[in-house]
Amino acid sequence: MSILRTRTLFIKRLGLICWFLGGSILGQAPVRDQGNTVRMDLRDALSRARQNSQQLQSASLDLSLAAEDRTQAKAALLPSLDYFNQSIYTQGNGTESGIFIANDGVHVYTSLAQVHQQIFSAERLAQYRRSIAAQALASARRDIVERGLTVTVIQNYYAVLGDTRRMLNAQHTVEEANQFFEITQRLEKGGEVAHADVLKAQLVLEQSQRDLQEARLAVDKARIELAVIVFPDFRQDFNLVDDLASATALPAYSAVEPSASERSPELRAAQENLRQEEYGLAIARSAYLPSLSLDYFFGINANQFAIQDPEGRNRLGSSVQATLSIPVWDWWSTRSKVRQADMRRQQAQLDLALAKKQFASRLRTLHLEAEASLAALDSLRRSTEAAAESQRLTSLRYQAGEVTVLEVVDAQSTLAQARNAYDDGLVRYRLAVASIQALTGGF
Repeated sequence: MSILRTRTLFIKRLGLICWFLGGSILGQAPVRDQGNTVRMDLRDALSRARQNSQQLQSASLDLSLAAEDRTQAKAALLPSLDYFNQSIYTQGNGTESGIFIANDGVHVYTSLAQVHQQIFSAERLAQYRRSIAAQALASARRDIVERGLTVTVIQNYYAVLGDTRRMLNAQHTVEEANQFFEITQRLEKGGEVAHADVLKAQLVLEQSQRDLQEARLAVDKARIELAVIVFPDFRQDFNLVDDLASATALPAYSAVEPSASERSPELRAAQENLRQEEYGLAIARSAYLPSLSLDYFFGINANQFAIQDPEGRNRLGSSVQATLSIPVWDWWSTRSKVRQADMRRQQAQLDLALAKKQFASRLRTLHLEAEASLAALDSLRRSTEAAAESQRLTSLRYQAGEVTVLEVVDAQSTLAQARNAYDDGLVRYRLAVASIQALTGGF
């Protein structure tokens, strides 16, 4: 093949990429195509997935429940107002109190407004503080679910792009195998090669066609997996923007690590869990302390439901009641609860230390992965160019009778592998960079 033909094939391949994905490799903004076909870039796919994720919605409900728990715990620290109404009838026996002496009359009417205030309760205060930590923990867990969803969408997004490029490479390989098959047929007619060369070229063509079918199946499966995450209903009428070739700078690890640590929901969840268990320990210890409450009553508590008695004395009045509760003996139940709460706190400390190590390890691994894949891209690109030139020259030498059919087949196979390796390198780098961006809150 001539250099002009090679360039023509390259232009065709680039056109197929743009046509299949519905977007340029420069990463344009997502728009809706004519009809019902949706065109998405990575950020648009992430936005759609967050709107439709049941796990994320469930985590958001847990956060709302934690917020209500905090509201209730705060309300328990504030004064409460109740209005109590009661009418008691006691069977008479000729005395003022009737049969039951505890009741100070045959008829007793109570209509009181009660204001209750917990003056001092270490337990309720610790419960309120623990509810704050629980809400923060629920928020961090929601962020963990959202980050997990982000990573899943990123992986599926680039799986579609990678499989699509492999399919296009397979199409290009089929075209080259078909051209070589036609060359062997033409040379056989001219008596320049044996029929065995035609059979070999035919076998290579059929194998490349089977590989193309498998590549198409892989693309369809990857698109289905992404569609299930992104859309509320099952659909496949969407196109993706291919951003694999767009330049994305890799930040230095020293610049990434502080931001990632600060934004990590895993670390925040472990920290809030420890804080929650510390308040749990405070709640357990509060059982050793006394509690003081104050009640104010205003209203009627009399044998007749009236503001004044027959002699004109006032029945509408108020009273104040202070209650001091002092714990004395509970058969070491409180001590056991304190030990149990302290064990939970120690476990939370271990979980936090482990979370810090796992996070640092994961971030470092991703950054090393990105560095390695970036360093390999130039080499992979040069290998692809060299393999293409080698295949072209080998084909020309075969037509001149200088090499065997096996060398041509080997050159074609090497070129196909080089193309796939380069595209896999692009996917590897973009996936590593996108994962780092997810850790640092870039999405």
